[in-house]
Amino acid sequence: MIESFKESPLLLLFMVSAIGYWLGTISIRGAKLGVAAVLFVGLGFGALDPGLDVPDIIIVLGLSIFVYTIGLSSGPGFVATFRQQGFRNVLFVTLTLVISVGLTIALHFWFHLEAATTAGLLAGSNTNTPALAGLLDLINNTQTGEERTALGNAAVVGYSLSYPMGVVGVMLAIAVMHRWMKIDDDREVQELRKTYAVAEELARCSLEINNPNAEGVTLREIFHRFNKQIVFGRMKRNEEQFLPNMDTQLKVEDQIVLVGHPGSLEKAIEWLGRPLINQLSYDRTIYDAQRIFVSNPKLAGSTIAALNLPEKYSAIITRVKRGDIDILASGNTVLELGDRILLVGRREELIKMADFFGNSYESLSQINLLSFGLGMALGLLLGMVTFQLPGDINFSLGFAGGPLIIALILGYLRRTGPIVWTLPFSASLTLRQFGLILLLAGIGIRSGHTFLATILQGGGGWIFLAGGIIATLGAMLSLLIGYKLLKIPFTILTGMVANQPAILDYAIDRAGNSLPNIGFTFVLPLSLIIKILFVQLLFLLL
Repeated sequence: MIESFKESPLLLLFMVSAIGYWLGTISIRGAKLGVAAVLFVGLGFGALDPGLDVPDIIIVLGLSIFVYTIGLSSGPGFVATFRQQGFRNVLFVTLTLVISVGLTIALHFWFHLEAATTAGLLAGSNTNTPALAGLLDLINNTQTGEERTALGNAAVVGYSLSYPMGVVGVMLAIAVMHRWMKIDDDREVQELRKTYAVAEELARCSLEINNPNAEGVTLREIFHRFNKQIVFGRMKRNEEQFLPNMDTQLKVEDQIVLVGHPGSLEKAIEWLGRPLINQLSYDRTIYDAQRIFVSNPKLAGSTIAALNLPEKYSAIITRVKRGDIDILASGNTVLELGDRILLVGRREELIKMADFFGNSYESLSQINLLSFGLGMALGLLLGMVTFQLPGDINFSLGFAGGPLIIALILGYLRRTGPIVWTLPFSASLTLRQFGLILLLAGIGIRSGHTFLATILQGGGGWIFLAGGIIATLGAMLSLLIGYKLLKIPFTILTGMVANQPAILDYAIDRAGNSLPNIGFTFVLPLSLIIKILFVQLLFLLL
């Protein structure tokens, strides 16, 4: 069987992926490794024989696709976060790296490690492959002959032994700190809902206005009175049904449909009037409601207000479902390909409106190769640019940093003329998962034999232990400082300490939402550059 794997790296790749994915679904006391299990299965297969390997292109392709799709989906959130808390987040990244470097230097002298091993240890415990590549490049440019080979091997050993603990240690730190600091997930999600797209519990109610103080009040005033947590459906006045707008003024005995968060909805009902037994939405003789897919590329990146639906079709949008997230619609809500909108409009116009939005599930499964290929190419080109710093230190963004930065920019822009940069939600999720599995399987297979050989030869245990200490203790201290001192929400913090895609996947699975992506995409570009520099500086200093 080993010979078959040697002859067919693709067979090996998909075998590791299948077994790893299956093991990741097994729950032990409520915890699952998730897709990170692919990495450890890869290490196991790679340890079987030094001849087992996968081509470099597999790892590069997986890494680039993963970070690019993450960047595209997180671009708007990244920009919004940077504008609001840019200095705070930069300070957190700096403190995190200082903690990690401080622990590494202490362990260097405690365990009497070589400089190259220590530098590789820092790169591995932070699961930063570009930093290792930069270190090896520095060694090749500054050393000669056997010394170059010996130092290069020492760096790889430090990296490969500490990398697994760089993954497991941070996962352990997230779990421990979540329990120790008694994080209230529900309360935090409620607070973050005001800023980010988080899964929302929405309710609907029909009521009759009977508060004299509501007479003449516009819906815009009601909207702001209840913190933008409710929207309005159809209205009925003197037996006539119609769709209101924000300038519509209420009258006593009006009947109206409200949609919003249960708490805000309850307060609105208490102030406005009394709930109706017979819901207005049950009457579909004139108006009807329908879920429609947004698959028209011309609408991607447009706000609901820009569509001017009330005048074109006499219709309103009350909810937007993006993946598993139900979002309360407002005029500022930006539509993305793959969104499912809840549209309320005249029955005879629903077919026309479905054509207007596209409403094609099949087209949402397709990828625009022009925008995807062009965006990836721009990212890879940026990653190839070499930056020169004082002290003969060179660094490049590489296959991770280049695509990520370009994707963040394009994701924020959403479209440039006729080119829509964003991907449909389902297509983006599939590509992201595929890229992550390629990356983890490839790294695991490639590092497996070195990992086993170092342990069997003795001495590797100390490096393994050091990697665990740096990753676990460093992440715990970072989470403590970020949450207690800098007041960063814990859910976003878990993404900020997730140096590696498998950790991010674990953080998302534990949080039950995609908010860790916000922290991950903010930290990765900055920390990627700083870690590349720190690893090389650490080698030169030691």
